[in-house]
Amino acid sequence: MRHLIDIMDFTTAEIDELITTALDIIENPDKYRDVCRNKKLATLFYEPSTRTRLSFTAAMMELGGQVLGFSDAKSSSVSKGESVQDTVRVVENFADIIAMRHHTEGAPLEASQVAHVPIINAGDGSHAHPTQTLTDLLTISREIGRLNNFTIGFCGDLKFGRTVHSLIQALSRYENIKVILIAPNELKLPSQYKIGNIIKDVETIEEVLPELDVLYMTRVQQERFLDQDEFEKVKDSFVINLHKLQTAKPTMRILHPLPRVNEILAEVDSDPRAAYFRQVGNGKFIRMALIYKLLLWSNK
Repeated sequence: MRHLIDIMDFTTAEIDELITTALDIIENPDKYRDVCRNKKLATLFYEPSTRTRLSFTAAMMELGGQVLGFSDAKSSSVSKGESVQDTVRVVENFADIIAMRHHTEGAPLEASQVAHVPIINAGDGSHAHPTQTLTDLLTISREIGRLNNFTIGFCGDLKFGRTVHSLIQALSRYENIKVILIAPNELKLPSQYKIGNIIKDVETIEEVLPELDVLYMTRVQQERFLDQDEFEKVKDSFVINLHKLQTAKPTMRILHPLPRVNEILAEVDSDPRAAYFRQVGNGKFIRMALIYKLLLWSNK
């Protein structure tokens, strides 16, 4: 049984295969209309989500399958104290594949240890978000035409940003990727994620913006802070506007896993370098590829 709990669960060749499949889906959607007919996806979302949950739903529907599940754990037996493992044991009787988002790190891994259907980690605490990473990789590939030989700057909340953690891990396996970290001291990247070719660790975006091929912005996540005074200190650490972008390359692309708060002003949205809403669309296509391939790889 194949699961996706962490992006490192897949080889680079498998990731490249998923990206190739997603590109084929974009070019030939009719070819995939019925590949998941009579299959059901369960979305178990213990934590709020807009893009991830809806893109999984749209992905399965466009593959010809059906979707069930919950978007609020309070409406399930979790409210009665049911464990993650017991929930999965129940739900796998009704579904062929499960996508789970959970506020606790390791919950999808725990689910996968008892599951007889593929489990997809749709985000667990501040640990990992592998399907967002696949979205990011597809977006970079489509926007700059390659997954090697570029410089990327990660800006904002690098401490709690699970999307950052997963993407840095994935990029460490591709050739000549230079990584620049841009964060205040309070939000520095944890040491366990400092892998790959990290060339700089700075506290202001202005000093490195001209070097970047990709700028990966993140919001400061208030929900991860135990001390709200600490949140207030750093919440407006980095804000991108058109004036700042004057020093950036015309070919640079701005990514953001969303939702944004005020770290990218709305005036930037019309700039051709702003790729974050195109990134959302790519999320559906890569999740279509993931569902299709995981079911094949697991012989479901």
